[in-house]
Amino acid sequence: MPIESGSCASARQAKQKRKSHSLSIRRTNSSEQERAGLQRDMLEGQDSKLPSSVRNTLLELFGQIEREFENLYIENLELRREIDTLNERLAAEGQTIDGAELSKGQLKTKASHSTSQLSQKLKTTYKASTSKIVSSFKTTTSRAICQLVKEYVGHRDGIWDVSVAKTQPVVLGTASADHTALLWSIETGKCLVKYVGHVGSVNSVKFHPAEQVALTASGDQTAHIWRYIVQLPTPQPTADCNQMSGEDEVEFSDKDEPDGDGDGSSDCPTVRAPLTSLKSHQGVVIAADWLVGGKQAVTASWDRTANLYDVETSELVHSLTGHDQELTHCCTHPTQRLVVTSSRDTTFRLWDFRDPSIHSVNVFQGHTDTVTSAVFTVGDNVVSGSDERTVKVWDLKNMRSPIATIRTDSAVNREINVCVGQRIIALPHDNRQVRLFDMSGVRLARLPRSNRQGHRRMVCCSAWSEDHPICNLFTCGFDRQAIGWNINIPALLQEK
Repeated sequence: MPIESGSCASARQAKQKRKSHSLSIRRTNSSEQERAGLQRDMLEGQDSKLPSSVRNTLLELFGQIEREFENLYIENLELRREIDTLNERLAAEGQTIDGAELSKGQLKTKASHSTSQLSQKLKTTYKASTSKIVSSFKTTTSRAICQLVKEYVGHRDGIWDVSVAKTQPVVLGTASADHTALLWSIETGKCLVKYVGHVGSVNSVKFHPAEQVALTASGDQTAHIWRYIVQLPTPQPTADCNQMSGEDEVEFSDKDEPDGDGDGSSDCPTVRAPLTSLKSHQGVVIAADWLVGGKQAVTASWDRTANLYDVETSELVHSLTGHDQELTHCCTHPTQRLVVTSSRDTTFRLWDFRDPSIHSVNVFQGHTDTVTSAVFTVGDNVVSGSDERTVKVWDLKNMRSPIATIRTDSAVNREINVCVGQRIIALPHDNRQVRLFDMSGVRLARLPRSNRQGHRRMVCCSAWSEDHPICNLFTCGFDRQAIGWNINIPALLQEK
């Protein structure tokens, strides 16, 4: 009888082991359905608050994990047997190989490759499956806590800024690229006053802290101070816009934007000339604000300067220079003579006018792209937002590094606004979203946006009105409308 050579015997053993490996995988696959059914039966008997569809999805994902690791384990056993066979052959020939050392190298290489593939596959599968679950949970929660109350439609172009009056009667102000500023009844959504004194885009609107006077900044290189007199109409029953929020979120096109021509803003009282015009800038005036007390105003311009004016005389008090590129925003402290300016040069600057004889400036370089706005909050904090898709919270007592950083998926527009009493930050985004965070950077909610409500284009600005009984947050965007929201703050903080 012929005798098999060592190589033939080795080949036959390897073939038998591959066949055994194949059979073991078939047995594994054939038992998957039985095992999945058994696990589902076990889960059904357990008390769980998860919907059955969510539980089944999670079960399927963990089943995939188990199968992948089982296959990896079988492959490693096969490799170990091949190493043992090779050691036996070499030992018969008078040679030895450290099987442990060999197995370490080959097993490590194979396991590393398999684990990498497994990790990537699991990440992709898990992310795709669970993102829908998480989104559905957050959308339901947001709609219950954040409700759209009123839409303010009447501008013929995008709205850059929104603001709420600090005195009675409390009205809403909007500044638009259509060269006008409009004042609205918050309750009825009716336009009360139209200001048409500018010959360029109106970029911001701010209300005097004690009088019925407004301050607007414009692309015509001026800022105007003008007086208004309003009589609030009788409130009408408010439609429950939340009933329209059941539809899934969809994408919008420009043709879906509201048509300002059909609104009654054209027949409301018109203010045509300002009380005072501030004219010292050589470029677009992008923002303006009142200093505490309302006797001085500050403006920010694309000519890289900010100017401080005396309101009564219209005289320029200080020209604030130092930014290397166009300014994007300015904001004043609610109780102190402090001003913060932001710029495309990636910095924001803090100007101190508490000492009348001198003014100091501090430069902060915490961002790597355009700083779209920087605003004061309660106490000694500043919140800054940037085109680099971050928002940072700073302590004025130690501005070397932020105390919190919020990372977003879209650029943050001006104007960031902070609910002073509850310390909640409202962030308007390029991608039409408005998100709410606390001062430590924890995300609280996202304002709902469906096919019948919410902004259809870039959201430019947000403004809180903490004491208003109907709407306590307002947003505006380049879809030519402003929106009033009711945020259930206690429920929002409880969800946190």
